Amino acid sequence: MNRHAYWLAAAVVGLAGCAGNPEPVKVPQKKAESGCFLNCEIPVNLGKQYLDGALPGDLVRVERVNSRARADYSKFGPQSRMVMERSGRMASRYGELYRQLSRWVANGGNPAHITQYGISLAQLGGADRMGNVLFTGYYSPVLEVRHRPDAQYKYPIYAMPNCGGRCPSRAEIHRGALANRGLELGYSKSLIDNFLMDVQGSGFVHYGDDDRLQYLGYSGKNGHGYVSIGRVLIDRGEVPKEQMSMKAIKEWANRQPEESVKELVEQNPSYVFFERRPTNDVVGAAGIPLLPMAAVAADKTLLPMGTPILAEVPLLDKAGNWTGKHQLRLLIALDVGGAVKKGHLDLYHGMGEKAGVAAGHYKHFGRVWKLGLHHGPTAAPWL
Repeated sequence: MNRHAYWLAAAVVGLAGCAGNPEPVKVPQKKAESGCFLNCEIPVNLGKQYLDGALPGDLVRVERVNSRARADYSKFGPQSRMVMERSGRMASRYGELYRQLSRWVANGGNPAHITQYGISLAQLGGADRMGNVLFTGYYSPVLEVRHRPDAQYKYPIYAMPNCGGRCPSRAEIHRGALANRGLELGYSKSLIDNFLMDVQGSGFVHYGDDDRLQYLGYSGKNGHGYVSIGRVLIDRGEVPKEQMSMKAIKEWANRQPEESVKELVEQNPSYVFFERRPTNDVVGAAGIPLLPMAAVAADKTLLPMGTPILAEVPLLDKAGNWTGKHQLRLLIALDVGGAVKKGHLDLYHGMGEKAGVAAGHYKHFGRVWKLGLHHGPTAAPWL
């Protein structure tokens, strides 16, 4: 999707709304779905609220936003301008909506006044049909690699092969099924870091032999089913389920011999292939560079690419615990994910280890409103 330049007229700044959140509501403990990857146990309180009554659908028409959360809209301007510059199709569909949202933000960004700017609202019902939408997080790792293997940098990252059908499994690839075919994009020194970039689906590599940073984008998969190694570690009693996280997996792997790590990751036969991208922009499925805390992966049957949403994002502390507060943000749906369906959003956190730690903590809930205009291509966002 080619883009052409178009700048929003209004400057967008971060503005605080009314102080305070409602008292947090305690949520009963329950187990997560068996297909989870990292956080395989849902703690008691993950930010669920019960403020709007029953919402009997994926998208429900509402007349107002009932929120007292503080706001930060500062990332919407840069991200929406990126959309306008890069996509003529999305600029045509969403340009006027972005402009009206920018006017609303410039005039205070009070959620109680958003409909005065010609904005229509549809609230996401969430899986519980009470408005609680699951927020997870993702990021772009940075992996140290070399162009050629040596005694330390020996774990290859592969480009997409021509398999003529289903490609080899992870274990078969580890045994050399793709070796010496010119598919190696680089070699890392960490099998578990390769695996975690595989799970993210893209990432940066730093070639230490010529000091070059390269973005590797998703190219395809081998066609085998996905198995959660987090669940495997829990089932084996290696990591307590309440402590399961990306950090816990890495710490476990760093304590183990190479063969134990290889045996674990080979429990997941699915394997992702990569390709070098011409720029170091982190680009989502919509073809638009993603900005941290501004873009989400979403179910495009509910939120087509380019759709702006108003979201109460749960605020976490450094340990990943919900602080009891949410923050209103204007976000744009610019990516998709295989596990991101219906009442689930995956919030992009940025690049590097710090972003990865923050993203790995997210398994919390917030309320979300899909936005449209009263007239035009985005009218009736509940449909």
